[in-house]
Amino acid sequence: MNTTNHGPWPFIAPAAILALLVALVPLLFIVYNSTFGGASSEAFQTVASSSLFRRALATTVQVAVLASLISLVLGYLVALHLVRQPPRKRALLMVLVLLPFWTSILVKSYAFTIILGREGIINGLLSWLTGGPVELPLIFNRVGVLIGMTNYLTPLVVFPILASLLAIDPALYRAAEIMGARPTRIFFTITLPLSTPGVVAGVLSAAVVSLGFFIVPALLGGKQDMMLANLVDFYTREVLDWNVASAVGVILFLLIAIFAVPAMILRRRKQLGVS
Repeated sequence: MNTTNHGPWPFIAPAAILALLVALVPLLFIVYNSTFGGASSEAFQTVASSSLFRRALATTVQVAVLASLISLVLGYLVALHLVRQPPRKRALLMVLVLLPFWTSILVKSYAFTIILGREGIINGLLSWLTGGPVELPLIFNRVGVLIGMTNYLTPLVVFPILASLLAIDPALYRAAEIMGARPTRIFFTITLPLSTPGVVAGVLSAAVVSLGFFIVPALLGGKQDMMLANLVDFYTREVLDWNVASAVGVILFLLIAIFAVPAMILRRRKQLGVS
């Protein structure tokens, strides 16, 4: 009997439709509330003229870019270490890389307040080593935000880069070594160029996630580190202006889409085997 191969879609479709409805209905409500609901026709004008919004937008972009770049450096180093390990040991180390995902980001943020506080573990250790009081400002500022976000984002960068590094033919390294190439030149002429798809995918994924961070800036940052997600919370709970909050949410969604769409296209091209 001939059967038509529809692939995995008959099994994925019900869950995909449900997930789409769960995400689409609130999104449509936010768009409606920001453009048509009540006095919402002026919501975007209010946002555009708000210095608080402009400051939050600049902070969001700056923090997202910095956190993504720091995560890229750390993630690339971790991926390089993993790719040089035997498969069994690599699998064990990959479990350790995934450990940050097994703990709630809220719990980790509170843990960082103990580690990074003025009387926390790091400052206490430095005070003991130096024999004098050390109070490095590691929390309630941009440094605390970047540390907390990098801890969460680095695993997102590791695995795309690791996949690209594992796909490199070892014969290329042997040929380069036979030709007398030094490790530094091998890295910049073989490893780095051929791992670029993983680098781009990892950075875009980290940027998409970092743009919507709320808990980390709220707990580890100061007033000057308010991001767009925190601004939505501010207009919703303190100002009680749902129209402006919805407008900010729509802008945040569009900003995330700017990074998410290239990431989706790149992933699609990789699945189709397009170079």
